[in-house]
Amino acid sequence: MNIPQNLLDKVNKRKKDNALRKLPSPSDGIDFASNDYLGFSKSEVIFKQTHDFLVEHHYNQNGATGSRLLSGNHPVYAIAEDFIATFHDAASALLFNSGYDANVGFFSAVPQKGDFILYDELCHASIRDGIQLSHAKAYKFKHNDFEDLELLLERCHVERSRGNLHNEIYIVTESVFSMDGDCPNVEELVQVATKHKAYLVIDEAHALGVFGEKGEGLVQHLGLHTQVFARIMTFGKGLGCHGAVVLGSMELQSYLVNFARSFIYTTGLSPHSVATILTAYQNLDAKAAAIGELKERITFFNQEKSRLSLKPLFVRSKSAIQSAIIPGNATVKAIAQQLQDKGFDVRPILSPTVPAGQERLRFCLHSYNSKEEMTQVLSLLSTFVF
Repeated sequence: MNIPQNLLDKVNKRKKDNALRKLPSPSDGIDFASNDYLGFSKSEVIFKQTHDFLVEHHYNQNGATGSRLLSGNHPVYAIAEDFIATFHDAASALLFNSGYDANVGFFSAVPQKGDFILYDELCHASIRDGIQLSHAKAYKFKHNDFEDLELLLERCHVERSRGNLHNEIYIVTESVFSMDGDCPNVEELVQVATKHKAYLVIDEAHALGVFGEKGEGLVQHLGLHTQVFARIMTFGKGLGCHGAVVLGSMELQSYLVNFARSFIYTTGLSPHSVATILTAYQNLDAKAAAIGELKERITFFNQEKSRLSLKPLFVRSKSAIQSAIIPGNATVKAIAQQLQDKGFDVRPILSPTVPAGQERLRFCLHSYNSKEEMTQVLSLLSTFVF
């Protein structure tokens, strides 16, 4: 049976705009596309340690068998959550099945009707989807623009005073933005949140494994984690596995267990999945060398951008995400294909994933990328764009 015509029209419009998404074939090119910043997804050591942990503890179960509130709360959960909470110096850690589940669950459940959510305009789709499911009032502020945020905060205070209300204010951002790779001034943001008695929530998906001596994330690296209401860490990037965690108070954990629908109404992660998360964290704690290598690669990539006069193309970033703005879906796809033909797995990011005119090549850097590979791919880029 064919799909409805109005759906087919939307697909055809994507084709016309050169923006139709398709599942790609696996690439054997030099990796500048994956979020596997430390190479943990391919680590035989982590694979073997996970297996040994399960065997040693006699966990021979393939699935969780149910939601965590029914039959799925197997013992590996408590071991992993305790380790993660200690690693991140948090009172509690609550595992979710994915970063998307964590954000949708948190933002749909925590802000209440009449509360205010002020979020950075470039926040991830999962955050925006969670906000849409909440009953709170939501306003976006210009990207990393805290003057604009202050104006919105004043507006919230006026609305509250008019209604003689005491609704809460939540400020939401990311420590590393997934498409631009840039970071907010977290110190200033904490000051703003404190001044206005707002609850600060920071998604650290692309900071875990990248910032801090042990890859603990940007907020903790800056020593500001005790002043943040909730941190959301996901494991599909620096940890090379799957799942996510919400870090916060014990009271927040209890609230989420009772009210976050994406936590309550889903089958739990398998013992193997949770054991992989635990093992990856243990390796993060022990492998400062790989984190140091990644930082060196990021510094070198930025130096090469300047040397090859490519810096104006790129969004300013000191993270593992480096984006070169090349407007136009057709143009950026063509340049990406040229790089792929030369053996480099670099992917284009098209509109509507990013706004029209902000299409880009997104280079993801890894501890295992050599300096020679970085020089080669940037040199090729310079010949294609100039």
